[in-house]
Amino acid sequence: MRQIWIPKAGPPEVLELREAPDPLPAPGEVRIRVEASGVNFADVVGRLGQYQDLPPMPVVVGYEVGGRIDAVGNGVAEDWIGRDVLALTRFGGYSDTLCVPEAQAHARPPGMSAEAGAALPVNYLTAWQLLRVMGGLRAGETVLVHSAGGGVGIAAIQIARHLGARIFGTASAGKHDALKSLGVEACIDYTREDFEARTHELTHGRGVELVIDAVGGDSFKKSFRSLSPTGRLGMFGISAAATGKKPNKLSLLRTVLAMPWLQFNPVSLMNENKGAFGVNLGHLWDEVDRVNSWMEALLELYSEGAIRPVIAERFPFERAAEAHHYLQDRKNFGKVLLIP
Repeated sequence: MRQIWIPKAGPPEVLELREAPDPLPAPGEVRIRVEASGVNFADVVGRLGQYQDLPPMPVVVGYEVGGRIDAVGNGVAEDWIGRDVLALTRFGGYSDTLCVPEAQAHARPPGMSAEAGAALPVNYLTAWQLLRVMGGLRAGETVLVHSAGGGVGIAAIQIARHLGARIFGTASAGKHDALKSLGVEACIDYTREDFEARTHELTHGRGVELVIDAVGGDSFKKSFRSLSPTGRLGMFGISAAATGKKPNKLSLLRTVLAMPWLQFNPVSLMNENKGAFGVNLGHLWDEVDRVNSWMEALLELYSEGAIRPVIAERFPFERAAEAHHYLQDRKNFGKVLLIP
């Protein structure tokens, strides 16, 4: 098999393509011949050596794949063999062949490509948890989606539209037309506009019911202030800490120090009638039944045509470094994929 390794922390060019023997599925596992692997910002943070959950380097990252099962371990029904699937992977997704527990593989609905399968799990499960499970977004409410042109952002827009919510989104100006075509009512150019002031202007001073924010640092403070009474802030990353292509502990420290450590306290939350919560899909591996129920709901929405992953760009394994550059340079509108 072929895999993309991170041998040490560094810029995208540290990524290495290596070959190894094909793995054999252990009891309870299935083996997938991968046709597409999803690239996530967590992979970038891992490459920079700033991801706390990353196994010791050298390591193969990657959380999601689309492909076909070609072998199963003991205890797994053989009718899995030959099925087209999408799967969550606990690292190792940057591989053309890998084994995962049976519970982490899901049959793809008719008509879903391997690329769409690789683009769905992390982004749409994260968006579902943020909006539906913990954010409690309802029809008629307004959600502010940060990084609206990214994978999670587009997933959140599609889910929010399905729920009947109003949608505001932050993104660079070049992505506004595409976002409006997806149903975003108001686009805010974060490079030129103060999103907090613009949000209050759009809502006549009231604020929005839900904000989802993966930027971190001072953005969390401004997002919290953008909430209406009974509003909720969903936090799911700190992309502001990964501003450069090389490891930068100072950038990470500045982002952490800018967090609203004092703003989110029990007294202020009670007095303002607001809520704040965090989401990290990578810490839910033991919640198999719960996460699988979310996946079933999402696959049903896909079958109904309510959600459709948007693919921004595809890179062959040999150009993995370019994929990381592309994502860090914020060039993507939608999902970035690696193709074995």
